[in-house]
Amino acid sequence: MSSRKRQDRRPTLEAVAQLAGVGRGTVSRVVNGAPGVSAKARATVEAAIAELNYVPNPAARSLVTSRTDSIALVIPESESRLAAEPYFSAVIRGVSTELADTEMQLLLILVRDERELKRLTRFVEAHRVDGVLLVSVHHDDPLPALLESMQIPTVLAGRRSPDESLSHVHSDNVGGAAQAVRHLLDRGRTSVATITGPLDMDVTRSRLQGWRDAHLERGAAPDESLAAPGDFTEEGGAAAMRELLGRHPGIDAVFAASDVMAAGALAELRERGRRVPEDVAVVGFDDSVVARHTVPPLTSVNQPIEDIGRTITRLLLAEIDNPALPHQRITLPTTLTHRQST
Repeated sequence: MSSRKRQDRRPTLEAVAQLAGVGRGTVSRVVNGAPGVSAKARATVEAAIAELNYVPNPAARSLVTSRTDSIALVIPESESRLAAEPYFSAVIRGVSTELADTEMQLLLILVRDERELKRLTRFVEAHRVDGVLLVSVHHDDPLPALLESMQIPTVLAGRRSPDESLSHVHSDNVGGAAQAVRHLLDRGRTSVATITGPLDMDVTRSRLQGWRDAHLERGAAPDESLAAPGDFTEEGGAAAMRELLGRHPGIDAVFAASDVMAAGALAELRERGRRVPEDVAVVGFDDSVVARHTVPPLTSVNQPIEDIGRTITRLLLAEIDNPALPHQRITLPTTLTHRQST
């Protein structure tokens, strides 16, 4: 074999062992981060790895560690919802940022129907990923319980209920909504309606509770007919606004549980000739790019969505490394960003 061919050959684990003067098993334990290697032997092996520029074979490493070095970000929503809702892109940015300095690959998986749920189940059962991040959780969603039964590390962005058993990260939805409604009441608004999301989601129920709490703080029980359900879409926000105006033509403020629904409400108010904020003040939730580009710009509750993405990723990586870790429940703070809509 020529000298050139010998130089082009990829360094082997055996070559590292020979240079370091240790057994092949010792090198394997160092490469895979396994215990049972003295500090002196580890340093010698690491020096040999650096000298030979040895790169472990990913397939062989996977066989040893039973790791795939990949995680799945699962979103049980349609492509249209994924594209229209800034929340999802912000979560994805946060997850990607947290993974940037790791060897983990990110797989984005949409689960839109029963067939795709079964395909995801087979995928996870085959140990094709080391863990799962789950976004947009509904109360009766079978995915969290399914993943929990498979004993695969799983972290949720959001939760099914306050009793959520899996690790999860969410914003202070109750407090953020209450702050938004207090802001409207403090400005003399006397008929503050709310447009909710789907009521089978904890995020919706929590923001609705915040609307109620702000009224109760002022000594008045909220009028439940001032709440109309939406679906976190612009069309849903417009339809809910129409419903509310039909029931209560004198509404002078509305808190929408997302910026996208607030944009729909603004469009409907414009169509009805209602001025914002002179006739009706409007507040959204998310403080997304949508809030900055509505007419007028939207006062909105800022939730740290990218931080949610980063935090769920940190929790998942920790659980992958140590499945015995206790589950974590983290609530991130919210603040109100003031703009011209109020």
